[in-house]
Amino acid sequence: MPIKRVKFTYEQEMIKEPIISMLSKDFDLVTNIRRADVREDMGWVVLEIEGDENEIQKALDWVATKCVRVDPISGDVVEG
Repeated sequence: MPIKRVKFTYEQEMIKEPIISMLSKDFDLVTNIRRADVREDMGWVVLEIEGDENEIQKALDWVATKCVRVDPISGDVVEG
């Protein structure tokens, strides 16, 4: 199954929303959080998303509608 690495950047109003959880539930994807920094006023999460390519794209399009910035990541996000 394809794996896509992305970075989500959250504004304050979206920090408490279960965005990543919904990816698994609504799009049948497996998520793996590799790095994160979440504070009261903003946050970011780097994760791997595994699943059907079409479902991954639908999920990322959905995330973008939730006022969460989505940026692609290349390489191993833990190793640097």
